[in-house]
Amino acid sequence: MSDSSMGRPALDQARLAHTPGWRVEVVPETPSTNAVVSARAREGTAEGLVVTTEHQTAGRGRLDRGWEMPPRAAIAVSVLLRPDVPAERWPWLPLMAGVAVVETVRELGCDAGLKWPNDVLVHGRKLCGILVERVEGPAGSKPGAAAVVGIGLNTSLTADELPVPTATSLAIESGAPVDRTEVLVTLLAHLATAYDAWRERPDELAAAYGRLSVTVGERVRAELPGRSALVGQATGIDPWGRLEVRPDQGGESVAVGAGDVVHLRPAPPAEGGMT
Repeated sequence: MSDSSMGRPALDQARLAHTPGWRVEVVPETPSTNAVVSARAREGTAEGLVVTTEHQTAGRGRLDRGWEMPPRAAIAVSVLLRPDVPAERWPWLPLMAGVAVVETVRELGCDAGLKWPNDVLVHGRKLCGILVERVEGPAGSKPGAAAVVGIGLNTSLTADELPVPTATSLAIESGAPVDRTEVLVTLLAHLATAYDAWRERPDELAAAYGRLSVTVGERVRAELPGRSALVGQATGIDPWGRLEVRPDQGGESVAVGAGDVVHLRPAPPAEGGMT
């Protein structure tokens, strides 16, 4: 480990080994925990595998944006799921993970919220990124397709270590040291609860997302490919995880998916619409 890990304890593998419902593996360093779990998924590994690391060196976010962290300064974790749920409902998985992270952060004492689809914000600054990838098995094989849920949660980053000024960490927000093992154990418990709700009680999960959202009800500007934009009021989330926006010029709400939006920002006071 480099000097940047000094004063940041390693994850407690003994505590993590007893996390109910999950099989947690800790690797000292890896370019990407999602890549590790994706490879294991292709090999047929069963649901419930969790891979985390002390140092992720080449993480990825939505739209292939890079994500890096100093050693032991964040939680970088990927979870293998094999949901028996129709594929059209899978776009809700990133939102489900966002609910789990916000519930975790709130339990730890930080007032977090969700910016659609799954950015976790504290006082408007980004605390966590989430990337969910679908991994196909060999044609006709069992157990079939898997979902790899990757979560990068800033825990002990200092102000000088933040990748951008609009980021933050649990340590910055709380002003106190952070026990990464406690954070991860708490996160996995909330993820299990949210996953069960998504599979069996989707309306309950949708209601939780609505309560935690800082986007729904606000006026937004969704920047789309080709330099066009949709400006209006975010009115809700549809059953496929898309954001519903009622355009300023009137008419019915338009649903946009995470893959359709380059950036989502609060809209300026001026009137707007499809431009």
